[in-house]
Amino acid sequence: MVVTQLPRFHYLVFKNPPPSFKFFPKPKVPIKSTASTLFSAPKSTLSTAEPIPITDFSLPDEPKLEISLDKLFVPPETQVSCDDSSLSTRILKGSNIVLSKYARDAQVVQAEFVKSSVRTEDCPSDGLPEFALVGRSNVGKSSLLNSLVRRKRLALTSKKPGKTQCINHFRINDSWYLVDLPGYGYASAPQELRTDWGKFTKDYFINRSTLVSVFLLIDASIPAKKIDLEYASWLGQKQVPMTLIFTKCDKRKKKKNGGKRPEENVKDFQELICGFFQTVPPWIMTSSVTNQGRDEILLHMAQLRNYWLKH
Repeated sequence: MVVTQLPRFHYLVFKNPPPSFKFFPKPKVPIKSTASTLFSAPKSTLSTAEPIPITDFSLPDEPKLEISLDKLFVPPETQVSCDDSSLSTRILKGSNIVLSKYARDAQVVQAEFVKSSVRTEDCPSDGLPEFALVGRSNVGKSSLLNSLVRRKRLALTSKKPGKTQCINHFRINDSWYLVDLPGYGYASAPQELRTDWGKFTKDYFINRSTLVSVFLLIDASIPAKKIDLEYASWLGQKQVPMTLIFTKCDKRKKKKNGGKRPEENVKDFQELICGFFQTVPPWIMTSSVTNQGRDEILLHMAQLRNYWLKH
């Protein structure tokens, strides 16, 4: 089996790559996959309660997501070959992400709320790297944040979508930040307020120098929404590093009612996103109910963060 060209996904993720990297996505240039399916994403056996070595992976007995080589996200300074028998053990469960040597120190030991800001210039100025969570209102953003840090009420959840109205910084292990951004697309919010949220959020994306990557949350329990595709397209056009986080992957729709499984909606979204990007961004399937994807997100953040710090 021969693969003539390896994928170059890293330009969608890193804020400050070396000059040799082709960093920025090219909107509206679809890409066609010709590689056959070579392997499947394995089950993660990791826990964030203990130090996380990147070798502690084993293949699962449960059904796997099939991913072709050309659909993988391959981090910088990471070698990938279809002849590598260990490759399948290096792919994060429920994702297209290959682990690199930078995937270390992923566990969350301490988490604390620091401040809320309504302007980018008011955000913390200590220079620590940060990851921003953003998504459509009611996508499960606060629940995911709580799941990542294993705290039920670090970020307060609300039955009323659109409650988050500021840039909220949470310091993790005194060394980096998780940032909770206002949700978009909540129709019941006043138009003027929705406009203001969008303005200062987008200003944060463009001007925040310590932003390592935006994690764009997409509800996998429903078909793709136009507003999510537009948001992803805007991030690409503005050259903002991005990872797709598919939420609510524990929910199952009944086939007789025309509903699709989360993995089907994830596949559909990826096909649609190919119309906006030259290659698909890195993605992870999650559930704040079952904690699916929690370890995988933390490992992905760790390798992005450690690479960002080095370069």
